[in-house]
Amino acid sequence: MTNSRTELEAAAGRLISAIQKEWHSEAGLPESAVSEAVMHSAHDLLQASKSGSLATVIGSGSVFSYLGNQWVHEHPRVVPYIAALEAAR
Repeated sequence: MTNSRTELEAAAGRLISAIQKEWHSEAGLPESAVSEAVMHSAHDLLQASKSGSLATVIGSGSVFSYLGNQWVHEHPRVVPYIAALEAAR
C-alpha cells in the first residue's frame, strides 16, 4: 500500500508541476486566474493523495472533471499527467 500511495503522490506532484508551467506561461493574461484556481485544485488532490482520501474528494467523477473539462481541453499538455494520476488511483 505504501508504494501505491507514493506513486499516487508523485503523480499528483507531477500534475501540479505541469499546471504551474501552464500558469506561468499565462502570467499577466486574464486567463491566468483560472489556471491558478486549477493549480489550487491540484494541490487539494495532492493533499487528498497523502491522506488516502482522493476518492472522497473526486467522488464519482474524474480528475479531468475535478479540474474542469474546459480548462483541460484548453491545456492539452497536462492531459498525460492527469492520465497518470488517474492510473495511479
